[in-house]
Amino acid sequence: MDFGRLRGVWRRIFALAWPVMAEQTTRTLMRTVDILVTAALSPAAVVAIGLADLFARFPLRVGLGLGGGAIALSSQDTGSGADANRDEAIAQSLLLGAAIGVPFVAVGLLAGPALVGLFPASDEAVRLGGAYLAIVFASAPARLLALVGARALQGIGDTATPMYVNVLANVVNVGLSVGLGFGLLWLPALGVRGVAAATATANVLSAGLLLIGLYRPSSPLSFTVPADVTIAGQLVRIGLPRMAEGITSELAEFPFNALLLSLGGVAGGVAGTGGAAAGDVINAGFQVGRRVYQQVTGPLSRGYKIATNILVGQAVGRSDPATASYEGWAAAALSVLTVGGIGALLVVGADPVVGLLGFGSSPAALEYAAAFAVAYGLSAPGLALFSTLSGGLQGAGETRLPFYARTTGMFGFFVGFSYLTVGRFGLDGVYAGIVLAHLWMGLTMAVAFRYADWSGTAAGLLRERGSVAPKND
Repeated sequence: MDFGRLRGVWRRIFALAWPVMAEQTTRTLMRTVDILVTAALSPAAVVAIGLADLFARFPLRVGLGLGGGAIALSSQDTGSGADANRDEAIAQSLLLGAAIGVPFVAVGLLAGPALVGLFPASDEAVRLGGAYLAIVFASAPARLLALVGARALQGIGDTATPMYVNVLANVVNVGLSVGLGFGLLWLPALGVRGVAAATATANVLSAGLLLIGLYRPSSPLSFTVPADVTIAGQLVRIGLPRMAEGITSELAEFPFNALLLSLGGVAGGVAGTGGAAAGDVINAGFQVGRRVYQQVTGPLSRGYKIATNILVGQAVGRSDPATASYEGWAAAALSVLTVGGIGALLVVGADPVVGLLGFGSSPAALEYAAAFAVAYGLSAPGLALFSTLSGGLQGAGETRLPFYARTTGMFGFFVGFSYLTVGRFGLDGVYAGIVLAHLWMGLTMAVAFRYADWSGTAAGLLRERGSVAPKND
């Protein structure tokens, strides 16, 4: 093995990934602060934003899908030198994002409480969750613009500008969540509604600043009036499976959360409570435990995924699939070593970490949170492998295979295995379902990256839109 080459690739990966990691650290911190603020209010408040966020993540998934098309085409066209095609792809994805975000505004205003009420949660959780969803959905067009704009810049190799913008927006979000949640300084105490208002404000701020970053005078990008239907078609073809992957993952969360809410006192540890209240405590433990895992590993995973997307996309744009493959595997190895290592530490030290990051939660919720954190810690190698290699495939324009891997993992194990085993094994069956789902996703992605003709997919896309670069000698 050429360790010198491997170290060189790892340095390039980290150079691209660290701004994404810094950005994601503040993003996950923002979500963690939301959990902490609401945990200090009541278990129902934690469940409220947890359930409402299942719906609030739909704009995120749509934005990531469109952003997936934007980053794939912008990285490939950067590699091939097709600047005009790159600029048009970015402009089209931005306009699509803003337009698709508008219906979410109406859904939040008209159906927020009804959507959250689909779950067997307490009346208080439903009421608070509906209010949260209406406020967050009001900023959906801005959220989609921000997601697409960040991916467009990352595709050309600029991971710093999205970092600066999103770190600022996330810091504003954290400050407003605490201030509006508790009524600190001159701000009113709005509770869950204040947390939602903080998120909406940050979404609008990041969208505006990223548009400035995209088209500032020193930017290599130029706004182009969309006219090429081939590019539009490719954005949709690449983006739809990516959207479907994310939406399918969110849909799997619905029966999973319903299962937790329906368990009541099955797992013990909630003596003196029953029905919806006991289910609220278990679900609150799940929300906190998963948030702890995402806080300590999410930034690295997202950074490696974006870096792999860029490297593979630019390599196939240069007609160099061998380099694309090598760099994809090198990134996967780095991700499994680091993210998997952190996951192992979380397994060993779940109780103190959950106690620190879950401050304010009830003792019963913290007990469940530690168990869920252990399950996610055991899942870390599979999640790392899936995230990194799916990023590589996305850079080549192949988004169908990650969709298949995630869908089968989420419905086959996360939901299916959990439902089949919970009656006999209680929450232990649910924990096993979480681990098996993510190991399956990671192994499936490794097989796909090794054997699928993703480089042929990329070459076909490049030829179709006239962005082919000369092959390397």
